[in-house]
Amino acid sequence: MKEYTTPARKAFLVFNYLFLTVTSLVCILPFIHLLAMSFSSSSAVAAGRVAFWPVEPTLAAYEFALKGGEFTQALWISIQRVVLGVAVNLVLMIITAYPLSKSKQKLAGRNIYMAFFVITMIINGGLIPTYILVVNLGLLNSIWSLILPGAVPVYNMIILMNFIRGLPEEIEEAALIDGAAPIVCLVRVLLPLLAPSLATVGLFSIVNHWNDWFSGIIYMQDSSRYPLQTYLQTLLRDFEEILRLAQGDYTQIISMMNARTGRAAQLFLGALPILLIYPLLQKHFTTGLVLGSVKG
Repeated sequence: MKEYTTPARKAFLVFNYLFLTVTSLVCILPFIHLLAMSFSSSSAVAAGRVAFWPVEPTLAAYEFALKGGEFTQALWISIQRVVLGVAVNLVLMIITAYPLSKSKQKLAGRNIYMAFFVITMIINGGLIPTYILVVNLGLLNSIWSLILPGAVPVYNMIILMNFIRGLPEEIEEAALIDGAAPIVCLVRVLLPLLAPSLATVGLFSIVNHWNDWFSGIIYMQDSSRYPLQTYLQTLLRDFEEILRLAQGDYTQIISMMNARTGRAAQLFLGALPILLIYPLLQKHFTTGLVLGSVKG
């Protein structure tokens, strides 16, 4: 069947494609420029000759980033934080979203609990009380200080809750009639159906933990325990000083790079894991985001 479109529809499609193309280029080109700078020589970058392709290619900036040990140490701490943090987030979101997905007839005080969580999205305890609580719990300078203060992302929990509410009630009722306890019903019946939504909120949690640099500055007293983004933030601020103090095996490498190429390499390495993970979760991410936005 041939589809006919009006001139207005054609004009809209042309404008829409042009707008999305320009928006995509605005987002992608700066990153390509950053990547080209990281592989270019210091003289080419200083002369402004680098656009979207490396000039006088060199790996000096990446050698500097990976050779000293601080970058890899910060990377390892960030990986631990993401693994532990996402696991804690998902477990707490699941056991919170499941009961809240029930009606107020099945869960007494359901609206009160829901209001409590929603209020925390609008009003929080503040930075100083949170810091005092972390200190009193003995979590300072511990990786758990980066995880537990945000253990229950309420917005993500609501997405998961709405996804559960969108599932047919007959699925759970059939399991309960067969003698399954609520926890068995959740683990063995509902969790396999929650894969798209879990991928969505899991990706949100991964990005949140990976990109957070402020918590490391507040709760980590030892710079050797900084997560990657906190390390990168201090590096961007003090890169010239780091280059000036570097000695020994760094001398030859430094002669082939400057602060701009070094920063570009560090930033690209910091963003690379998310760039690798996102395509793997894209399919589930799109499905889960749409279904999780519909209330049952």
